[in-house]
Amino acid sequence: MALPSGRMRDDRTIVVLEGDQTGQELLEEALRVLAPDVIGIELDFPRYDLSLAKRRETQNSVVHAAATAIREHGLGLKAATVTPEERGDVGSPNRILREEIGGKVIVRTGRRIPGVNPIGGVYSPISIVRMAVGDAYGAKEWREGEGQDEVAYRTERIERRICMAVAEFAFRQAERTGAKVFGGPKYTVSPTYEGMLKEEMDAAAERHPDVPYEPQLIDATFALLLSSSGEPLVIPALNRDGDILSDLVLPLFGSIAGSESLLVAFEDDFEPAAIMAEAAHGTAPSLEGKNVANPMAMILGAAALLSHSDADAQRAGRAIREAALEAVAQGARTADLGGHLGTSEYTDEVISRVRAKLDVWATL
Repeated sequence: MALPSGRMRDDRTIVVLEGDQTGQELLEEALRVLAPDVIGIELDFPRYDLSLAKRRETQNSVVHAAATAIREHGLGLKAATVTPEERGDVGSPNRILREEIGGKVIVRTGRRIPGVNPIGGVYSPISIVRMAVGDAYGAKEWREGEGQDEVAYRTERIERRICMAVAEFAFRQAERTGAKVFGGPKYTVSPTYEGMLKEEMDAAAERHPDVPYEPQLIDATFALLLSSSGEPLVIPALNRDGDILSDLVLPLFGSIAGSESLLVAFEDDFEPAAIMAEAAHGTAPSLEGKNVANPMAMILGAAALLSHSDADAQRAGRAIREAALEAVAQGARTADLGGHLGTSEYTDEVISRVRAKLDVWATL
């Protein structure tokens, strides 16, 4: 997915963030597709080991170094990583990366995969544009009292600048893709807190009068999504609402294999300043080492990054996106999509198609 109106970059560097288990295996497959003998251009790939073992060994200093590199170069490709559950451990690298890169928005787009039947007749793309920081995540929590009188509290916060970024990005995305901005927070019950996002959605609607706009309360948004099958949608959301919405929307298309996840940081004029791409799925430890996992989402994430480089890289990104989906449409599928190809065999198929496309385009 190409982000709206991003400035093109002359720096052909993609910072590679290594991960855990199957996440690392799929990252390596995506990098095979980005090889110079496939896409015809040379890219630089500084690598940072974000495996759980390395994060523990360095007490997360490697994560901070990776975030610095992405801020410098503007583009990052991340493998899925393990987040330990124990309190006092190294925690989530994604939280550190979001904060230090300055990411304000996470974008996940559900899209139809050729030959895969969606659930409930959903065919048009649906993008969830959620806050990357704040809200329920990182909230201060505490308890008071004992026994049946014990009470739990939580103090959440959102910032107007983040609300504005979510709303403005959602309308630019809808403008670019011919979609409708749909949904919203529970602003009637929480006019002060959740109403802040709704205010910025309304303000963005005034700045983009040609974009269809249908605000809905979050509960109505969930209900209406199950009966939506027509026009493409872009849904702005609070951090936790968007997290839950993504977990509903992506599987509606029959598989999350075609959905990459993008973290976006912005310049003051809301042009993307840094983008980190990853697959929407996790590390899938049960599939590790079996050559059966589907690398499509990682490959599409890599393609999305190329949309923010120069013209040659954009062309390569388009070839990768088309090749990945065309392969599936013509029966080249991994087991999760009802096929018989292994991880590396599917990647081989994509590589062959990318080379053919670029060769044909070069003659036209």
